[in-house]
Amino acid sequence: MKNLANEEKIILTASELNAYLKGKFENDAFLSSVNIRAEISNFTNHKSGHLYFTLKDETGLVKCVMFRSAASKLLFEPENGIKVICHGRVSVFVRDGQYIYYVDRMEPDGIGALYLAYEQLKRKLDALGLFDPNLKKKLPKIPMRVGIITSPTGAAVRDIFNVLKRRFPFADAVLFPAQVQGASAEPELIKGIRTFNELNNVNVIIIGRGGGSIEDLWAFNSEALAGEIRKSKIPVISAVGHETDFTICDFAADLRAPTPSAAAELAVPETSELKHKFENIVARMKVLLDSNIKMKRERVLQLSDRRALKSPGYIVDDKRLSLENVSSKLDYSLNLALNARSQRFARVTAKLEALNPMSVISRGYSAVFTDKGKLVKSVDEINVGDSFTFRTLDGTVDGRVTDKRKGKI
Repeated sequence: MKNLANEEKIILTASELNAYLKGKFENDAFLSSVNIRAEISNFTNHKSGHLYFTLKDETGLVKCVMFRSAASKLLFEPENGIKVICHGRVSVFVRDGQYIYYVDRMEPDGIGALYLAYEQLKRKLDALGLFDPNLKKKLPKIPMRVGIITSPTGAAVRDIFNVLKRRFPFADAVLFPAQVQGASAEPELIKGIRTFNELNNVNVIIIGRGGGSIEDLWAFNSEALAGEIRKSKIPVISAVGHETDFTICDFAADLRAPTPSAAAELAVPETSELKHKFENIVARMKVLLDSNIKMKRERVLQLSDRRALKSPGYIVDDKRLSLENVSSKLDYSLNLALNARSQRFARVTAKLEALNPMSVISRGYSAVFTDKGKLVKSVDEINVGDSFTFRTLDGTVDGRVTDKRKGKI
């Protein structure tokens, strides 16, 4: 049996073995560019911007990382359960001794990345209530100024202007020129909505463009643009693409039109229809006015036949009798009230008279008052040396207290 301790051998640390394997992986041409079709699970969007997840199928799984530089280029938001096709390289993470799939590109399997991003954003904004029908504003019935946000050179702007001029030439069309595709389109469209609201110089806004691929229409699938439309105080009509095209802008707007031409049709009334409505209103007003005049005339005729107008003297006599009747009732009520008050006054006077000290004096008694006119009822209310007035029936006597004695008479 061989003794391993006595043989010459290479002894590696764990890190050295992992580093060796890492070199093997990275020198393998096949592992440097690998495509994998699988389902995402254990997805984590780290605050650093890196994405950590697992790709799995029915029998196996691979740990993956997608660094921020690559993740920032994704058009959709990866999430658990999505089937994707990824491209990247396989290497070993030296510290843990695990092999990692470093993903540099990712796209949905069986569905376009833009369409998936559109569906994800639509679900998100719908959950936030941005598409709530109760928040949508009504269009003005007769707008005199229509704001238009679109490309100044496209067919859409010509269609809108032509329809507005044909249907309602009294309305002014105000164009805010904006790119409708490309990197600068989204901020320019947002600026258009914001500018019309700041100036408050239009009654309704049309935003849109002609048809195209989902890539061409992508500027209208913007969360920021949808938020600006919802904040707009002016009603917004979205007219993006053809009838079968739907964008986030369509759902956020107060009204969606299938085409730019249809948006112009919805924005303003048709002149002949409006004229017909006015004629109907005028005719109805005339009928109502004639009916009202006829009714008032009949009322005047009825009043003119009344005796009060033909012989006003009768009315005066009737009113005179009524006045005399009311006057008699007032006199009777007044006398009753005066008699009641007189009797009450007599009772109160009798009570006061009974309490009047002078009435006691009139029966042969006398009363003593202090120099302040207060009736002295007890010797405790006057002191030796105080002045007093002694009042009798026929006069008064002034004096001064030289002595006082307390006791019953």
